[in-house]
Amino acid sequence: MKVIICGAGQVGWQIARHLSGENNDVTVVDNNPELVRRATDTLDVQGIAGFASYPDILERAGANDADMIIAATHSDEVNMVTCQVAHSVFSIPRKIARLRSQSYLTAIYSDLYRRDHLPIDVVISPEREVAEAALQRLSAPAAFDTEMFLNGKAQLLGIMIDEDCPVVNTPLRQLTDLFSTLRTIVVGIRREGRLFAPEPGDQIFPGDACYLCVVTEDVPRTLEVFGKSTQTQERVIIVGGGNVGLSVAQRLEERGRGIRSKVIEKSRTIAERAADALERTIVLNGDGLDKALLAEAGVSRADAILCVTDDDKTNMLTAVRAKALGCHMSIALINDTSLTTMMKPLGIDAHINPRQTTVSSILRHIRHGRVRGVYSVGDAEAEVIEAEVLSTSPIAGRTLRDIDFPEGVLVGAIQQNGKVYKPDGKIKIEAGDVILIFALADDVPEVERLLQVSIDYF
Repeated sequence: MKVIICGAGQVGWQIARHLSGENNDVTVVDNNPELVRRATDTLDVQGIAGFASYPDILERAGANDADMIIAATHSDEVNMVTCQVAHSVFSIPRKIARLRSQSYLTAIYSDLYRRDHLPIDVVISPEREVAEAALQRLSAPAAFDTEMFLNGKAQLLGIMIDEDCPVVNTPLRQLTDLFSTLRTIVVGIRREGRLFAPEPGDQIFPGDACYLCVVTEDVPRTLEVFGKSTQTQERVIIVGGGNVGLSVAQRLEERGRGIRSKVIEKSRTIAERAADALERTIVLNGDGLDKALLAEAGVSRADAILCVTDDDKTNMLTAVRAKALGCHMSIALINDTSLTTMMKPLGIDAHINPRQTTVSSILRHIRHGRVRGVYSVGDAEAEVIEAEVLSTSPIAGRTLRDIDFPEGVLVGAIQQNGKVYKPDGKIKIEAGDVILIFALADDVPEVERLLQVSIDYF
């Protein structure tokens, strides 16, 4: 597949890393020569320095025979014009654009992206993706990472293993015997900085970060088995009233169910905008790091604090202070992945990585086969892939035990005729089944091969 990626920032570089590692023909375009040089020096990609919306630049990037263009520059307008040029001049079949401005994303203007207007096939909104990730973190307070799959019927949960976890030092095969009706699979373990797909004889140790594929109905029991609380979040403080914080507050208002939230925003203008947009949420104007203001917001009685300002260090320090003042759970938005290693020493319970959520959204739309969802785990170390099994797939008509999956691949759940099952070697995979797979990054190409025969965009 020939792909042009416009924008060599964090998101563009990460997408290029994924695709070039899978033997795709990738060209990166950016008007910053240094970013282009970084991409070409570290990845197996071609690079063009120039403005992505210029037809001559796209032509130099190989737009005449490209299969896809991903416009992920920092400018919404450049991304939109790039897709228009890609369609009108070069007839590129698939066009993905990252758009940040909420005005461009309003539902009443959705006709703007029809093929006879602005021909964008997929619009990715980082702020909306991050807001959704924040809501998922709040819904699973015991997990440091979570994502929904199979139309909400299955989840990926990332949980830290504590000293008092009831199942430490227990082989995974024994867990299956002890809890035979529990529809949960340990698909990944991070130990001493290394992520791996465990084997049945592997054990779980204190300090491990475990990734579990869980049927949603079994989440409370799973958390109990792993020694985690299932406390609901009724009192939430949101630090940062920008697009992300405002979106989360609005969604919490829509949910109702006794959830009481407060927003703290440093900018008076943004705070006033948030207050106008919210009906039942108290908005406080001030610094989220201010101890007195946090006390006024009731941080000592709060179930969770969500820190989503545009500054990583502010988010982390606010989360730490809130926990010191008695808040039960803290979640911080962190762009710089090198800072995430400090979470555990600082006592921060969970984090949201905007780059990771955006990359996952884009990958969902560029994977081969009938892929319905993709979630990037860690620093692009692994992926969780939800895909429909095609009749042409090499795994169709075979039992799970007869499929030669790579060592870094584990099946987390299988959906057949609308019902979700825990993987079992005797289960026969049929065309139309939906399968949830955890795969280390190096094994993703083989997973794609097993899921399909020919490229099938949907």
